[in-house]
Amino acid sequence: MSAGLEQVLAGLGPVAVAVSGGVDSLTLATIAHRTARDSPLMVHAVSPAVPGEATERVRDEAAREGWQLRVIEAGEFADPAYRDNPVNRCFFCKTNLYGAIRRVTDRQIVSGANLDDLGEYRPGLDAAREHGVRHPLVEAGFSKAMVRALARDLGLGAVAELPAAPCLSSRVETGIRIEPETLAFIHAVERLVGEDLTLTGAGRGARSAVRCRVRAAGIVVELDSQSLAGLTEPAKDDLGRRIAAHAPARLAAAPVSFAPYRSGSAFLVGGPAR
Repeated sequence: MSAGLEQVLAGLGPVAVAVSGGVDSLTLATIAHRTARDSPLMVHAVSPAVPGEATERVRDEAAREGWQLRVIEAGEFADPAYRDNPVNRCFFCKTNLYGAIRRVTDRQIVSGANLDDLGEYRPGLDAAREHGVRHPLVEAGFSKAMVRALARDLGLGAVAELPAAPCLSSRVETGIRIEPETLAFIHAVERLVGEDLTLTGAGRGARSAVRCRVRAAGIVVELDSQSLAGLTEPAKDDLGRRIAAHAPARLAAAPVSFAPYRSGSAFLVGGPAR
């Protein structure tokens, strides 16, 4: 299954793998390390938009596999264009990321993008193109399902079943300024709700979707259909009160509601600045 991917990687020479901590980049990093003639450099960027568990996961895999790992700060929070959260926010995020990686290495930068990513609006791919970033999984014809299958073949265990987890800024409605305290709140809510679903049995396991969206109209917790159906009205009221109690000052009066999960639902074309 991995032969085509190995061939692509072999043709790139020494690489620097941008490792976010998700299944795609961790799988790419693993196979690059195990098969590359030149030991690849793994680069992980930390920021308020990256959950601590992702960084911990990267460090754990690096220790287990013996990776050469660099942990850097991408610096996107110093970029006003990113903080303003425009429609193409991801372009500024990836521009900062790839620029930061380029400052620590002259190797070919590779990402964990897969074929499924090409069917969505991904301005980050424009930034990748401008920085000469290659996408070996795309070039080898890997879909998300194929990446998960490869992760299982590589013995990556729970990594293969990780739910999709775009950066925390993706939960903030277009046009609402990105603030570190907002992202910390979003992360805390998603952990709180996820743990509550596990304890009550309302969730359906590792792939259960939990997204805390910060919108102009309030805080919306999106859940996959089975998890949402398993929440009683009293449970929603209780969760809503606990969520509101953790809200930063600017969100203290925001109403809390629950809705079905929709991928990318915080993305609004032409969202007003706030």
